[in-house]
Amino acid sequence: MASYGALAVTMVVVVVTVHWFGCNFAEGYPEEDLVARLPGQPKVLFRQYAGYVDGDFETGRSLFYYFVEADTHPETKPLTLWLNGVLWFSKFPELKARHFFLTGESYAGHYIPQLADAIHSYNRQSSGFKINVKGIAIGNPLLKLDTDTSAAYEFLWSHGLISDEHKHAIIRQCDFTSLPNISKACIEALTEVSFVTKYVNVYDVLLDLCFPSIIEQELRLKKMATQISMGVDVCMMHERQFYFNLPEVQHALHANRTHLPYQWSMCSTLVNYSGIDGNINMLPILKRIIQNKTSVWIFSGDQDSVVPLLGSRTLVRELAHDLNFSTTLPYGPWFHKDQVGGWVTEYGKLLTFATVRGAAHMVPYAQPSRALHLFSSFVRGRRLPNNTHERGEISLLDIFS
Repeated sequence: MASYGALAVTMVVVVVTVHWFGCNFAEGYPEEDLVARLPGQPKVLFRQYAGYVDGDFETGRSLFYYFVEADTHPETKPLTLWLNGVLWFSKFPELKARHFFLTGESYAGHYIPQLADAIHSYNRQSSGFKINVKGIAIGNPLLKLDTDTSAAYEFLWSHGLISDEHKHAIIRQCDFTSLPNISKACIEALTEVSFVTKYVNVYDVLLDLCFPSIIEQELRLKKMATQISMGVDVCMMHERQFYFNLPEVQHALHANRTHLPYQWSMCSTLVNYSGIDGNINMLPILKRIIQNKTSVWIFSGDQDSVVPLLGSRTLVRELAHDLNFSTTLPYGPWFHKDQVGGWVTEYGKLLTFATVRGAAHMVPYAQPSRALHLFSSFVRGRRLPNNTHERGEISLLDIFS
């Protein structure tokens, strides 16, 4: 099994989920951060910015950001933030008053709730600028380590990836409530499971594995990477690392301004998460967020075995019970383009759990169209359609029409 320390997405993205006409430079936006064109990017009708938000001048720490406007009326539309910080508003002060949504995936199950909670605390104490948080959405999130870890092995067993004997050995030998401390017998049982599943992409059990040596040769020859029949590029991770380390790409994104001696990678060992912090239960924080009338969506790609839907669904139900929420939408399918997009349930009109059928740990990777439909419903404050007549054809141009 992959370690939880490898779950974080290190690319920092800020997205305006809107659209704009015209190409006039936005007043107050940092002209030096404007990305005129990314190498290989087709012609686009939106503006994009990239650069750094300097957070700690004494230590020289900064966060990279990528900011995208969409196609119409960006001056009135809300913001979605993907793993960034409040100092970003110093670069884009005109956007301070927008409706604000926090999103993330995986280990964001820890830092998105904590960030939202910190923003609510800041807003209560601030007599001036307040951040207008409207909702948070987290995909395949790590929320409660013992439940999510147990669910991972339950998922592997239920999908035929491990035997009854493997499952029973884990039940007998492993006490996940004591993580990160586990017994030698438990380690042996988990090691056996890792051996059995090592030829499977645990982040998406439907996908084939990518062989880096082959893809590196193909990239150097500028050929298309091998794709499986469903049209998902199984070597996207390696292609992404290759692309973002191209000097011309880093120059276009105003990245690597300090000329680091090592390559960019999606998961860096320079940033380590504490095993003790990983065991913090996020449900009490999510409860406070909801009590502040902020909507919470938890969504799960149903082919992820690392933080599978089994644990997330259980934890959302546990949270709803703690809030004394009734079920306001019974568990059932939602639809996209006449097909089942996944399953969804809602509690108290503020807490939603949804699955995305056929999606991976990173939901938009394998199911971009269904992911867009879910995302647009979230920022619009609408339920996912529970019959085919409501499906519609969702595109970026439709989200805020």
